Amino acid sequence: MSDPQNFAEFMPWTVIAGGSEGVGACLAQRLAAKGVNLMLVARKAGPLEETAQSIRDTYGVEVRTLSLDLGQQTAADDLIAACADIEVGGLIYNAGAAHGLKPFLDQPLDGFLSLMRLNVETQVRLAHHFGKTMRERGKGAILFLGSGAGAGGAANIAGYAAAKAYAQTFAEGLWYELRPFGVKVLCLVLGLTRTPAMARAGFSMDGGEFQADEPDFVAQTGLARLGDGPVYAMDSIRPNIERLSRLSRREVVESLSLSTQGLVTTSA
Repeated sequence: MSDPQNFAEFMPWTVIAGGSEGVGACLAQRLAAKGVNLMLVARKAGPLEETAQSIRDTYGVEVRTLSLDLGQQTAADDLIAACADIEVGGLIYNAGAAHGLKPFLDQPLDGFLSLMRLNVETQVRLAHHFGKTMRERGKGAILFLGSGAGAGGAANIAGYAAAKAYAQTFAEGLWYELRPFGVKVLCLVLGLTRTPAMARAGFSMDGGEFQADEPDFVAQTGLARLGDGPVYAMDSIRPNIERLSRLSRREVVESLSLSTQGLVTTSA
């Protein structure tokens, strides 16, 4: 899918959940350059509209925005309603958060459940709705932004790691189910990525065990590999995933937990 015209035909409107900054904003810019219209969704209206206006001015495509907390119970229904009059051929779920790094029992349960809705439930609801429309169209693409954290359980990000493992396994099943209908599905597995969200979560970007990817490089890779599903891991994280695959589950958890502790700089 390297021809810009193919993107505009394949996914004339693309929903990007988490599209105001970082990888989501870079994906939006790259798709707009290929003639794709966008529905950008994020919680903060200001940065969201700034990104949208910049894309409109630069690329001349139509960009809609929806300020929405994707961790709310009604989030998926609200977004689906906002897309009722457009032909959605692409869904990119870039929304997801750990909201700090701390033991599960030290987190407020209500906040944790909101994160599970953000990381899992809303993603599933959107994939169910838009996946049906893509199947009917006979073409489309679903891209989930995964994480190397999903390779196993880890201290301080137990829920986040579980959610990312779910996203990858979910993508694998969808890829097989939707392949006969011309719908591409990919879970792009990210390593440490230099985004505002990662910085807010308290991850150190420099001098650690892992090299941080730049968000535009991640976006470029995701679009280039869209047809290489069900899973593609960024080069920066692939060797570590392969190493973990040779370990026992106990060793995986111990290794990931040590790595997570080494990345924490704040209790964001």
